[in-house]
Amino acid sequence: MKVFLMFRDRDFALDEGVPANAQELIQDLELDTLFRAIAAGDEFLLQVAKTAVLASIKDQETILYRQGILADCLEFQEIVKELYTLSVDVTERESKIWGWFSLSSPGSLLLRSIDALGLFVGSLERLRKLADEHSSKFRSEGFRLFFGMITQELDDDYLQAVKDHLARLEFRGGVLMSVDLRADFRGTNYILHRLDVKKLTWFEQVQEWVGQITRKNGSGLTFEVDPRDECGFRALAALRTEGIAKVAVALAQSSDHILSFFKALRLELGFYIGCLNLREKLAAKQDPFCVPSPLPDDDEALRCEGIYDMCLSLSTPEPVVGNDIGGEKKSLIVITGANRGGKSTLLRSVGLAQLMMQCGMFVPAKEFQASVCQGIFTHFKREEDADMKSGKLDEELSRMSAIVQRITPRSMLLLNESFASTNEREGSEIARQIVRALLERNVKILYVTHMFDLADGFYCQQMKSALFLRAERLEDGTRSFRLLEGAPERTSYGEDLFRRIFRGEAESLRIPVQ
Repeated sequence: MKVFLMFRDRDFALDEGVPANAQELIQDLELDTLFRAIAAGDEFLLQVAKTAVLASIKDQETILYRQGILADCLEFQEIVKELYTLSVDVTERESKIWGWFSLSSPGSLLLRSIDALGLFVGSLERLRKLADEHSSKFRSEGFRLFFGMITQELDDDYLQAVKDHLARLEFRGGVLMSVDLRADFRGTNYILHRLDVKKLTWFEQVQEWVGQITRKNGSGLTFEVDPRDECGFRALAALRTEGIAKVAVALAQSSDHILSFFKALRLELGFYIGCLNLREKLAAKQDPFCVPSPLPDDDEALRCEGIYDMCLSLSTPEPVVGNDIGGEKKSLIVITGANRGGKSTLLRSVGLAQLMMQCGMFVPAKEFQASVCQGIFTHFKREEDADMKSGKLDEELSRMSAIVQRITPRSMLLLNESFASTNEREGSEIARQIVRALLERNVKILYVTHMFDLADGFYCQQMKSALFLRAERLEDGTRSFRLLEGAPERTSYGEDLFRRIFRGEAESLRIPVQ
């Protein structure tokens, strides 16, 4: 049995597809805040969130497949939560069955498997009941496949057959087996036979007991072991162990198969439960979110309305300003403007939304359309590190070299103040050559920079594939945190920050401040 709630044709795994630059993405996009919101204090959901978000889907169809399942989860939350609770209950209860007992012998393995399957049968019946009652409500392809599989494979005949087998495997009437004898009279080819024990009434049981007492030697080839014959009992136990060994292994395999199904159900539903947790937090702040429109990877589109940094919003009680981007057929977006005007925030917003879209989630925006990327990379400026063995420029170039070795066409690269650690002329030239080379390889680039020489150089080329955004500065010097289309400016208005922070000190020192 397969779940197929994350992929159409395969299972989802916790160690699946996490990119080599995962730590850079987590640090630069501040993803830990997102992960904690998804997990809501659950360590298992935290692991699911990290894998699902970082292991971006590379094809449009799988994204749409998950979006359909998520839509059902948002509409029928209680049913989905009941399914998830069932899977959690089964996996946790199973781990406590004979957890202290050695399973080295076929007898102990058989008894544990019987107990586990007894637990599973009740859970499978609950699962079948949920499918019968609610499957018609769900519209997504994924849930239709899931409930269809449950209805087909867990029919009444199957469940009853499992119960009957478990009853027989208790061997209340003894063990019936056949065995071949080798030349040295040792047994081989042990075969366990079905032994149907007739259920007797109380009166019939008494009659059978009296008959066993009064009956003399029967006509069959039988023998009885003296109650004091320990060696005889050990020999019989050895025969019984040989007889049930294959059955014990087969039953354990069946138990593991059903357990793996419930573990997969918990894992894959865990992703959608995390989405529900996140939705509750966004609803509490009245932050907007939407189902994004993934486009083919050769579309080179990025169009959004009201996009905002969800991680920033989750970290502050204040409302966060959203922005619009009209990136139709744009492979380069250059973001310039006033200091502390929201440039880096917008960059993180886009990277976060792209990751969330490519794992099948909703995104923090009113509307969002973007082409699917084959990889998402970040190159953000780093703070001074006393342990650095080389200069900051060397460190930046080293990180860029690692990106260039891994990046592929149709990927997205987010650059935040890259190569600003050297002077503007050198930094602009380094960045210009790298950007041009990556654009030739069909890499989509978003670049936040204060280097006017770099930004203005691209702007003067009048590239049809380039979009230029500028952080808005109001006449009084305040920031609106909105990014508008506009040509780069030579100044980043650092004096505004000076006035705001040092006005009192400047006046005491009689420094003219306008």
